[in-house]
Amino acid sequence: MTVKNIASTGRTLALACPLAFCLAGMPAAARADVNASGSPQDSVTLYGIVDAGISYLKTSAGTRYSLLSGGLSGNRFGLRGQEDLGGGLNAIFQLENGFALGSGKLLQNSREFGRQAFVGLAGHTWGTVTIGRLYDPVVDLVQPMTADGFGGSVPFATPGDVDNNDFSARVSSAVKYASPDYAGLRFESLFAFGGVSGHTGQGITFSAAAAYHRGPLSLSGGYFQASNPNGDNGRRSTWNSTTTDALFEGGSINAGYITAHTLAIAQLAGVYAFGPLSVGAGYSNAQYRHDGESTFDTTEKFDTGRVFAFYRVSPALRFGAGYVLTAASGDTSARYNQGSVGAFYTLSKRTDVYTTAAYQRANGTQRTASGALQSARATISSYGVDGTASQTIVTVGLRHRF
Repeated sequence: MTVKNIASTGRTLALACPLAFCLAGMPAAARADVNASGSPQDSVTLYGIVDAGISYLKTSAGTRYSLLSGGLSGNRFGLRGQEDLGGGLNAIFQLENGFALGSGKLLQNSREFGRQAFVGLAGHTWGTVTIGRLYDPVVDLVQPMTADGFGGSVPFATPGDVDNNDFSARVSSAVKYASPDYAGLRFESLFAFGGVSGHTGQGITFSAAAAYHRGPLSLSGGYFQASNPNGDNGRRSTWNSTTTDALFEGGSINAGYITAHTLAIAQLAGVYAFGPLSVGAGYSNAQYRHDGESTFDTTEKFDTGRVFAFYRVSPALRFGAGYVLTAASGDTSARYNQGSVGAFYTLSKRTDVYTTAAYQRANGTQRTASGALQSARATISSYGVDGTASQTIVTVGLRHRF
């Protein structure tokens, strides 16, 4: 695949998609579970990523130098396994933990396996069904064709991650279907049960996406929607969905919409490879929709356009650059312009070093968590730390996969 190798970025989306496609992107340690004929063997594999760097960050309180955990890939360790049931059918599972490398603390609201936790069945002819805590189809099929998928989370994601481009959200209590590869076409769908007694439609999440790859061209698109259950006293105070984690930890850009009734995100992406040069573009529309129980009165929309290019100078060295514009409308009129660059050098099959930088400029107004309006603050990626009207981050880091 020309757009993204899972092993090269540490995105562990394997086993949630058709088995033949996933095995092509698994790290070498995971692929060792396939014999010479290509059929899977019964196995359990321990894997993980440790990624940290030293960063310079301009914050609203001044300049800060710190250890940055997960500059390109979120730190994790996990177990994945499969059992050959015969007739082309395999039982699969995956348990994946997320943690902060500098402190050792659990992430994803202190869940033991907060990144992924699922079991399923994978068939060579009919596809894969998984049940548990999962990434949604837009993350699986569209996100790999973005600059975030090519270059890493902190420097290249959408400002504040308002469209889940950096997959800050996971979906619990979900059932997902992933199709086999039909001459380059794949598709997925997901539904998550809200679990609200007497109100089957509250708190549900659903999503669908498709991707097509042929030669140097790759295209994808998808839709994601999550709903917030009704409040106990007629007004919500936060995002209480039992199915989908909130996207409200990426700074102040969307903090005023935590009581939204519905979060709806549509995304499109495409990549074209000219030999060692890959160029891509994408668009997303994220809507934080209100109802009578929200603390804001007008639906907020975030339209994001992005372009990027990555060039592989040699098997070990590549460079990348990207530009993102996020424009808010409806409730506010903020604009966030962000440029990013990165250099990545592979020391071995499992270890690489990198340096990245991003600059963002914000203007207009944004709504605060208390409901007031303030001058827009720059907030790079899903890092979750506000700057002033502008923000800069520079990181030098080391990533190791096992």
